[in-house]
Formats: sequence, structure tokens, C-alpha cells
Amino acid sequence: MINHDAIRALNPSVVHIEGIVAYDENWNVIEYDVEAAKAWVDPNLYKIRRRKEYPSIEEQLDALWKGGQAAEDMKAKIQAVKNKYPKS
Repeated sequence: MINHDAIRALNPSVVHIEGIVAYDENWNVIEYDVEAAKAWVDPNLYKIRRRKEYPSIEEQLDALWKGGQAAEDMKAKIQAVKNKYPKS
């Protein structure tokens, strides 16, 4: 399956996509490298993955308010997620 974000990232002139056919603003078909589109990895994927695993904002604020060991434990939890999903 080809990700539409991949097609757009690799071909800035793409304005419309229907299925796997890409078009420019005048509805001219744009040829693109299908294999490159299949292999494309979203450079922001790490952000999405991190967001799902971070403790909630409420938990983070609670730990910050408490300070001391609670804050240190929260820092460790956040750092563990960052280490699991490093920036690309």
C-alpha cells in the first residue's frame, strides 16, 4: 500500500490523489517512483509513537508539582520513551 503522504513528500507538485494516481493542479497525471513511495518513512513517526507512550500531561504536572523523587521518576519515564523512539 502506498501512503499518500509519501507521494506528496516525494512529489511536491502533487495536488490531488485518487487511489494511487497522482495529479497536479490541472489534473494532469504525475508519474512517480512507486518503490520510493513504498519505502518512504515519515520523518515525524517518532513523534507519533512517543505521544502514545508518554505519561499524560496531568501525570507529568503532578510529578513536577510534587518534585523530588516523583519528578526524577517522571524524567526517567520520559527519557525511556525518547530512547525507545529516537529522532530519525
